Amino acid sequence: MSSLVATLPGSSYTDPEIFREEQRKIFESLWFCAFRTDELPGPGAFRTVEIGTESVIVVRGRDGALRAFLNICRHRGARLCAEPEGEVRRTIRCAYHAWSYDLDGRLAAAPNLARMPDIDRIEYGLIPVHLREWLGYGWLCLAGEPPSFEETVTGAATERLGDPAAIEHYHVDELALGRRIRYDVRANWKLLVENFMECYHCATIHPELTAVLPEFAGGYAAQYYVGHGAAFAERAEGFTVDGRAGFGTLPDLSAEQDRRYYAITVKPQVFVNLVPDHVILHRMFPVAADRTVVECDWLYHPDVLASGADLTHSVELFHRVNEQDFDACERTQPGMSSRAYRAGGVLVPSEHHIADFHHWVNQRLRR
Repeated sequence: MSSLVATLPGSSYTDPEIFREEQRKIFESLWFCAFRTDELPGPGAFRTVEIGTESVIVVRGRDGALRAFLNICRHRGARLCAEPEGEVRRTIRCAYHAWSYDLDGRLAAAPNLARMPDIDRIEYGLIPVHLREWLGYGWLCLAGEPPSFEETVTGAATERLGDPAAIEHYHVDELALGRRIRYDVRANWKLLVENFMECYHCATIHPELTAVLPEFAGGYAAQYYVGHGAAFAERAEGFTVDGRAGFGTLPDLSAEQDRRYYAITVKPQVFVNLVPDHVILHRMFPVAADRTVVECDWLYHPDVLASGADLTHSVELFHRVNEQDFDACERTQPGMSSRAYRAGGVLVPSEHHIADFHHWVNQRLRR
């Protein structure tokens, strides 16, 4: 039996038809981490999100609840909200024929509506999209019958950390956004997932990271072992670009979680990085077969931000890791269309867990 395992073929990363199929059967069918809930603070605040081929509008109602709808007017199909975010006063109003919808999606008004008493204002209201809240983020699902959130989303944290309560000690939903950086990566989304899951490359391109997490230089990523967290180097006082101290351990962490780094992949588009004093969360937005936008959030205890602390050395470590990783993915993308990669490449033993991801992708596309 060979120590090498085959990867997906090159066309999986370049073919627009395969990408469209992934949009339908993966991104439009599973839970998608779309936005931070505190970015919609009061009634009427809205955001629009692109998921696969659909545009979704998320709005906070007058009752304080968040709701999501397809961003399409029921009259003639015009897009309701063209802006990425904003606030509406009373209703969501179509700029084409002035059909208006309450914040709960019900049809509120339309020209000459009184002359059409047979119109059911609920039936002709906005099409709802499933919404759940976790880790301080809103997760959306376009499927008519969404998969179990507990099995496919929160279960990913349990599967990785080995304990359902482990992630709760970080109280991610109570942390505040300290920094957000948006990366426009010229590479297929699967290359980014594969890169995040393995550390065979870490000694080659991540000198700052391996200085803080020396075991990564051996090629085994934290995700290779269930429940394993990479230990900090003895000389590293904190998870910072130069090893200087961070901002103090988050209040409820266990002794086993202190001075450890844990990584979680929530398929298909979220990476969660847990360190003692902050959390880093990546959300991928696949745009094309060869382009992926990534929003990376650095989350801290509110007291850290209230103190006016300088986040530079804390943010800089993973910002460099991101740039190094995304550069590697962009270097790889052209090779996906080479005849040398027509049948794909190979995975070495420390990367064999990526084969499970490839199997998952194939299973989704065969459905």
